[in-house]
Amino acid sequence: MLLPDPSLEAMRAVGLHRHLPISDRQALLDLELPIPELRPHDLLVRVEAIGVNPVDTKLRAGQGAADDRLHEPPLVLGFDCCGVVEAVGPLAAASGTWRVGDRVMAAGDVTRQGCNAELVALDHRLCGRPPQSLDAAEAAALPLTGLTAWEGLFERLGLSPEPTAAQQGQTLLIIGGAGGVGSMVIQLAKRAGLQVIATASRDWSRAWCLERGADAVIDHRQPLAPQLATTPQIPWIANLADTDAYWNQMTELVAPQGAILAIVGNRGPLEQTLLKAKSARLCWEFMFTRAQYGTPDLEQQGRILSRIAELVDTGELRSAARTNLGAINAANLRAAHGQLESGCTVGKVVLSGWGL
Repeated sequence: MLLPDPSLEAMRAVGLHRHLPISDRQALLDLELPIPELRPHDLLVRVEAIGVNPVDTKLRAGQGAADDRLHEPPLVLGFDCCGVVEAVGPLAAASGTWRVGDRVMAAGDVTRQGCNAELVALDHRLCGRPPQSLDAAEAAALPLTGLTAWEGLFERLGLSPEPTAAQQGQTLLIIGGAGGVGSMVIQLAKRAGLQVIATASRDWSRAWCLERGADAVIDHRQPLAPQLATTPQIPWIANLADTDAYWNQMTELVAPQGAILAIVGNRGPLEQTLLKAKSARLCWEFMFTRAQYGTPDLEQQGRILSRIAELVDTGELRSAARTNLGAINAANLRAAHGQLESGCTVGKVVLSGWGL
């Protein structure tokens, strides 16, 4: 079977009704929706488990690309999933990569309907095969965080995924190390030979960073420079938490000709001249860039996911999954969003199965 089973008429999903009164538009609801239509490059994936990310809460609040492009209600969020291929579009089939019944993991495309649904249409070039050693829930925690970490370190900052003489023992400071992305950045950076200093503000988040391989953990609620007295200038800084709040500290700490990586959009102007004398760089990482702009290298995300799966299966990386809130439904997703909005989440929140 290449195309969806014509007997499939509807699916369960969790989404938002944008036509409701403003006070109700952010409410996550259990819905029944039509089966997604496949584009030529698409796979139709039956979702077994999902990861929940801060981007979901931002889009629910009306921020970002999905609000601009998905005009028809309802809006289905979710950009981390693991599942099984149910149908294959013609160009996806022609690639010879995917067949019905294959297991798949992906973060998808922020300009399309998301994976908080029983079935989701995904461009096959953005998909990878999950690790054989993980169950669906553990695998669903990998795509968005793994891609963001990999692209940020190895494409934006220009580091090598493998240890090199130039980066061996050099320092990477990670602001916000205990979240899902931080969990992956720590592991990939350590594997690449870097000395990793992460920030965390609670005992359990500090322990999580150390378990993931951080060499040291400092408190991001306190001034950073005094805690880095033995490492006064940092070649690479990855800010995974709040670009504005740490801007002045980062520009002070970054080494001449160093680089700052940011994944959280700034709320106000950032004084770029603070980097000028050091010839330092600010690098942005947005995992959805390739999908949103249809870049010629879409398939690179599939390759990255496959490489991450290999590293998990060889024991060199671990999933960031920490909290499984149960079945995929509106009540559990509301609880997941609440955890993320608290700002205290350690690791990744996942949901699996379609029970009550």
